[in-house]
Amino acid sequence: MARKFSLMAALAMLCGLSFTVQAAPIILLDDTFDTENGGAGQLNYTSFTNWNVTDGSVDLIGNDFYDFYPGNGLYLDLDGSTWSAGTLESKNLFALTPGDYELRFDLGGAARTPGWWGASDTVSISLGSLFNESFTLNYTDPLSTVIRNFSVTTSASERLIFEHAGGDMAGLILDNVRLSQVAPSPVPDPGTLFLLGSGLAGLALTRKRPRRGRELKGGGVAG
Repeated sequence: MARKFSLMAALAMLCGLSFTVQAAPIILLDDTFDTENGGAGQLNYTSFTNWNVTDGSVDLIGNDFYDFYPGNGLYLDLDGSTWSAGTLESKNLFALTPGDYELRFDLGGAARTPGWWGASDTVSISLGSLFNESFTLNYTDPLSTVIRNFSVTTSASERLIFEHAGGDMAGLILDNVRLSQVAPSPVPDPGTLFLLGSGLAGLALTRKRPRRGRELKGGGVAG
């Protein structure tokens, strides 16, 4: 009886562990801009791998080229050098299925003392009707990571858009854009499931094994 209870306790523990491995998130977009233009900055850049500039202009800066945030590789000034703030739109039309999603990006102030440009700037970010938010930062605000979570209930296909307001050639700084679908549910750990199956088989064998005492009592002959 003690052996049976020990085995049952072990199986219960295994059942509790059998669904602890989380599925990896599905990465839809992960862009640091560091490989653009061979790693060199360029004003009014348009040849992005993942983006179209659909209005105005943006500057690809950093790596010692108008490097307002040293050590961050290449990044974007969303109000380029044409007096017309940029609109950045993803080339991919993301097919979003029901589930939970995470959008993250680094956003910072213009990092230039106001002259003909203002002390603050605003960018509106949208993913169709699934996500819409505007951010206004002062020029002294540091480059910081923004994380937003949202849920999709009905399948949709949308583009990610960053639309900067104004047009004074000194805009908010954008870097490290990532869009991912959060793992919908845990998945079984094959190794733990193997242990669970082995334990169940052992329990079955234990239940089928006759006891020696009963054999002697039922059919044994005294010697």
